[in-house]
Amino acid sequence: MTLRLLVEPQQGTTYTAVAAFAREAERLGFDALMTSDHLLRIGDGDPGPGPLHAWTTLAGLARDTERIRLGTMMSAATFHQPAVLALMAAQVDQMSGGRLTLGVGSGWYEREHQAYGLEFPGVAERFDRLEDTLEIVTRLWAAEPGTEVSYQGLRTGIDRCPALPRPVQRPRPPLLVGGQGKRRTPLLAARFADEFNIPFGAPADVAAGIDRLTKACAEVGRAPEEVTVTAAVVLCVGRDSRELAARVLDTGEPVEEIRGYGAVGTPEEIAATLTAYRDAGAAHWYAQINNPADLGQLPLLAEAAALVPAAGPAA
Repeated sequence: MTLRLLVEPQQGTTYTAVAAFAREAERLGFDALMTSDHLLRIGDGDPGPGPLHAWTTLAGLARDTERIRLGTMMSAATFHQPAVLALMAAQVDQMSGGRLTLGVGSGWYEREHQAYGLEFPGVAERFDRLEDTLEIVTRLWAAEPGTEVSYQGLRTGIDRCPALPRPVQRPRPPLLVGGQGKRRTPLLAARFADEFNIPFGAPADVAAGIDRLTKACAEVGRAPEEVTVTAAVVLCVGRDSRELAARVLDTGEPVEEIRGYGAVGTPEEIAATLTAYRDAGAAHWYAQINNPADLGQLPLLAEAAALVPAAGPAA
């Protein structure tokens, strides 16, 4: 199934709810479930029990699921020292039996940094930190067993860091970079990523992102076919107006806005929108989930994905 899931626990939930959601998604055949890495609710509304820590959540899911791929979308480079992130991710990869995808971003939500006393530098420095993170994680995971790694990056470095623990996947777990940035984002994806995610835009934005990635790959001497392009979307699915209204309410966003970066409707209507993203070049879609306690949306999303027609032959 090429429809994947992105849970947003910072909106207020419990690990019990997310674990039940993940197990049901696995039972229905979804092949990946990602979690955001935020520390504060985004937007107005009741924060409920509060956020979940992304890596604590992934460690639990690694043991409480068996098949579904797990990962972050995205871990903020402002939250984690690169070598510590590599250590945590490698351990979760071990705990899951090799099911981790590591998504890393520059960080963008200033208020959560203020709330938790975390430094929030300017855009250029945040992207420098993201580049350092990708470089250091890649070097640690590529190191020969028994070696130590030293590296000085743009903003941070490591000194004789043991490349331990080692992830299960070889040559390493997949790296995911995403965003709609015009310059550094596609360049970093071209240099480091196995997957490039274009979040919360229209199908035309996916096509434009692919064009930027293609040019960046040419600049760094990499074949663009080596990078899988995916899209994150908002999908409110239901069989009647009551179901749809409840799921739109969970997003906290107006219907008109949602239709600019996703869909609101029946499984058939959702399938038509997913087809448009697929035709624009997205190999997989990630449906944003703000309320993992709503298990009823999962079979409807699975039905919508199954209704997407097979892609025609390349022209």
